[in-house]
Amino acid sequence: MAAKPMVRKAGEGDQRWFSGGGLHTWKVTTEESDGAFFLFEDELTEGKMTPWHCHPETDETIYVLEGELDVNVDGDERRITAGGMWLAPRGVAHAFTVLSPVARLLSFQVPGRAQSFYWDASTATTDGDRGPVDFDRVREVAAATGATTVLGPPPFVTH
Repeated sequence: MAAKPMVRKAGEGDQRWFSGGGLHTWKVTTEESDGAFFLFEDELTEGKMTPWHCHPETDETIYVLEGELDVNVDGDERRITAGGMWLAPRGVAHAFTVLSPVARLLSFQVPGRAQSFYWDASTATTDGDRGPVDFDRVREVAAATGATTVLGPPPFVTH
């Protein structure tokens, strides 16, 4: 199967509540890109923080659409705002924390091998309903899929 042309408007795409916090709107799935990549928009609230982690087989690029975050990629910590981005190549440890009331990110994952992690660690929602944060589920799905390796707690110092 080959990738096929597609167009999605703002707000279109499957909406899923990620157990680690964040409302995902799936823009392109691996099935739609013939495995080349997947792409989702992530809406997060202040205080959302990821553990120190890496993706062994996926390069992750994050583009900030709205908000302010502290990001640590391989020990390089920086404050990033709308229009900023970061690249965490496969195997490189990284984490982020949301500083603004809301942040919106575009997550581009190449190749699409990590999609199973994000899908299995989330639940479908049609009305933007947000469930509880469940990092135990995130760790379980990470171990089961092998798409994410949780390395430890977030590396951020409380501001």
